[in-house]
Amino acid sequence: MAALLIVLAAGVVRGFAGFGFSALCVAGLSLFAPPAQVVPPIFVLEVLASLTLLRAALRDVDWSWLSWLALGNALCIPLGIAVLAWLDELPLRLLIGALLLTAALLLRSGWQLALAPTRGTRLATGLVSGLVNGVAAIGGIAVAVLLSTTQMAPAVMRATMVLLFLLTDLYALAWAGVLSAGNQHGPTLLGLDTLRWALWLAPAMLAGIWLGNRSFQGVSPAKFKRQVLNLLILIALLSVLRALWALSAL
Repeated sequence: MAALLIVLAAGVVRGFAGFGFSALCVAGLSLFAPPAQVVPPIFVLEVLASLTLLRAALRDVDWSWLSWLALGNALCIPLGIAVLAWLDELPLRLLIGALLLTAALLLRSGWQLALAPTRGTRLATGLVSGLVNGVAAIGGIAVAVLLSTTQMAPAVMRATMVLLFLLTDLYALAWAGVLSAGNQHGPTLLGLDTLRWALWLAPAMLAGIWLGNRSFQGVSPAKFKRQVLNLLILIALLSVLRALWALSAL
């Protein structure tokens, strides 16, 4: 029941803000299950979420940004997936929490990089996003940090991220399947359990996306995003503290 509520809330965020679903789901669900069990189903749900928004997004995509972001993700997602497969659970949970906390605090403070949108900047953003995406399924937050420093219109930023999420999540799932097939003794990152989790959680996510789209008409976007970031900070902090407590008990 707790998992359904977490995914429902994350779906509301995704439907309204266009990103944040993976970050909220991984932070919340990792409190109850190992990250290696949580992340692959979240990739599947992100693909479904992107498909529901794809038709409208295609009109506004910034293809120059998308191409470099996709290349960086393609290069680094396999590395992140490998890290996810072989790190011990507690250090990985601590890493996820720390990444979430840092990203949420940066966004909440209004800090901006003020970097020129060059090819190098776009590729570097894709590389960082790919590594974070493979490890903790929160690569979208890294992209959002940089895109928020540009003059990109909100509709264009949202559309570019929707299509990027679709491409990178499909790619990450493919690598998870490859690693699972070739790893007979380690953790299985992609299998029937992944699909069962995704099917069980999908109705809650779709309901949340529908609610998020409706809520956009009646709530200030700036105020809502601040509340989302406050929630991210709280969840990430709890995750870090829990991992530190467990590590200290070893």
